[in-house]
Amino acid sequence: MTFSPADRPEIGDFADRLLCWYRRRGRQLPWRCGHDPYRIWISEIMLQQTGVGTVIPYYQRFLARFPDLASLASASIDEVIALWAGLGYYSRARNLHAAAQILVADHGGRFPEELPELTRLPGIGRSTAGAIRAIAFGKRAPILDGNVRRILSRIFALEAPLKTAKSQKQLWAWAEQLTPNDNVDDYSQAIMDLGATVCTPRNPDCAACPVSPCCVAFRLGKTAELPLSVVKKTTPTVQQVALVLNKGGRFLLQKRPYQGFLGGLWEFPSASLKEAEESGGAAQGLLDQLGLDLRGQLRRHGKIRHAYSHFRLIAEVFCGEVFPRGDRIGEKDREEQWFSRDAVASLPLHGAHRKIMEKLEKEGKGATFQK
Repeated sequence: MTFSPADRPEIGDFADRLLCWYRRRGRQLPWRCGHDPYRIWISEIMLQQTGVGTVIPYYQRFLARFPDLASLASASIDEVIALWAGLGYYSRARNLHAAAQILVADHGGRFPEELPELTRLPGIGRSTAGAIRAIAFGKRAPILDGNVRRILSRIFALEAPLKTAKSQKQLWAWAEQLTPNDNVDDYSQAIMDLGATVCTPRNPDCAACPVSPCCVAFRLGKTAELPLSVVKKTTPTVQQVALVLNKGGRFLLQKRPYQGFLGGLWEFPSASLKEAEESGGAAQGLLDQLGLDLRGQLRRHGKIRHAYSHFRLIAEVFCGEVFPRGDRIGEKDREEQWFSRDAVASLPLHGAHRKIMEKLEKEGKGATFQK
């Protein structure tokens, strides 16, 4: 991208301005108490797609249970997923566990400092690798997370969507250009803080911004327009039935396959509705697949709604008392087990099915979890 002389960003003192601001205004966060690459890695993975306020309690619980690489590598994947439940994007938890095992087995329990070695670990891309290298080891590496992309799009007045290959290439070049040779640990955290607290997606606080003199969008009055918004695709809605089945005070749950969406989390037996399929018939069909017979009838208990990153889910809940028919229960690719009410409450359920449990607890009706 080329600039006219009037629109050229004045970036000569960008890093100095940002670092001066950070030393006065930087956030006090639990992973900023040192340069331990393990703790920095955990925080960077958790902060992918997730805000700081949500991450902090998860980070603290995770570090209390897994204080170092060895403890994480030796844990079961179920333990890791259980601590991750509710944080979303569960492939991050699986990648953390896999990477920890690789680091212990192949790297002697030490983090590599070079970008190529870091990016070969599961779940670590170029930007996360740069953050670990800069913050943990003080070695120069640009980063380009969502906050940094937004800042650079305004500093340089990028009038193109951010996620095209051409824009990504240009943004990385700008990130490289702005990253200083010294104080790269503070610089990396400073630019992320700036995007999170000042150069926000909406209503950026340009009056409080330490680098506004460097910003072309600010000079042109375009900070509210940039980065360019992309027309969002219509979010599909998935209709399901879910069964809460009570057998002598115990409830049937299934574990989702580890590889795949919400892998390793537990849920009540459920099935997606086909087009024009009636929910009562789908619920009975699911019951037949499970190899179970009812004591009485399935009872409808309303619907729950939950939004995931790429679709909305509406699940109609059916409750009933059952007894098993034969030895088989359920689908071959899923682990099933009958759980007590207290055990259900302690399982890592995914968000939609935790809402089912909470709904029945609150209503206290039918096949509920009330003691």
